Amino acid sequence: MATKLRQSLFGNTVQVFSSDWRKAYFRFHDPSSDLAFALDMGKGGARSIQMAVQGSVIRYLLFTTKGRDRNFGSLRAVSKQEQERALAAALTGILWAAGTAEKATVCLFSEDASVTSTPDYSGDGFTERLQLFEFLEKEATEKFIYDHLQCFQGEGSHGVILFLYSLIFSRTFEKLQEDLDVTTTQLLQPSAGGFLCRQAVLNLILTGRASPHVFNGCEEGESQEIFHGVLARSDVGYLQWGKDASSEDDRLSQVGSMLKTPKVPVWLCNINGNYSILFCTNKQLLSDWKMERLFDLYFYSGQPTQRKPVHLTIDTHAHHWERDQHEDKHGPGRRFSPVEMAIKTKWREATINWNGTVPFY
Repeated sequence: MATKLRQSLFGNTVQVFSSDWRKAYFRFHDPSSDLAFALDMGKGGARSIQMAVQGSVIRYLLFTTKGRDRNFGSLRAVSKQEQERALAAALTGILWAAGTAEKATVCLFSEDASVTSTPDYSGDGFTERLQLFEFLEKEATEKFIYDHLQCFQGEGSHGVILFLYSLIFSRTFEKLQEDLDVTTTQLLQPSAGGFLCRQAVLNLILTGRASPHVFNGCEEGESQEIFHGVLARSDVGYLQWGKDASSEDDRLSQVGSMLKTPKVPVWLCNINGNYSILFCTNKQLLSDWKMERLFDLYFYSGQPTQRKPVHLTIDTHAHHWERDQHEDKHGPGRRFSPVEMAIKTKWREATINWNGTVPFY
């Protein structure tokens, strides 16, 4: 199993996780603060997983819990116990979806190592200590994760790696291979001394399937190979924009409507390779077109300098002279910030008011 894990993640059995991955775990900001609902993001490739889980945490806090006022103020009033409930529910929901709503597998570490290094396998001191717990009921999964939450949110717990292992085992190696295609044979890619998640990992968290691409459905390549995209609307959506983005006619790199229009108004954003979250507290935003005339979004970048989410007001019906005036206020020839460009991939003609915050560039 340890060998299969390595093959699925790295494409070989000798590479091991870099130090930023080993240090990554799920830790919230202080309860009852402006970022009480938000995870404190680490550095490196594990950030994208933390931010994707953050989307599910916000979904739970805003749209799942009963008796909670669905407004931004309620997110700042989140207690420590509510943080823990939200994290357990988010991790459970993701694993349960990966197990096709039939089962979930949770990985924890035991004290004893069952595997040692061999010429074909490099031990890392923790993968060899995995214990697998399989559940056939979602409620039982959530209770188990809640009871063992320290295994995911304690310093030195390798919490993000444990969650990634749990995700792979919940999906199963067999289904993982069915999800992938010729463009993606392993889940991580080397980058600057570490590893970054490929799109398949993020799609597995968002949709329950490790699809390598973000377009809707499947596409046939020039050599008759089949490229796998997203087959159904996800609970949490996905937007991306990069200054080096492919041209508009490259349909394979364009995010499809399944991810752009999720079931709740929460989006994981990939903006120039940096991951962040956009969300709206009004669940009707995506089900009633009238709500998309003028609405508020909140932006969380996870950067250490951010003390509270940025409040953005989106106007999708502004007249061209209002848009021109808005641009003039920020100087002649003002370029849109990357955050605005990401938003415009969903609402093309939107005018975005930063409500006093200096736009991020």
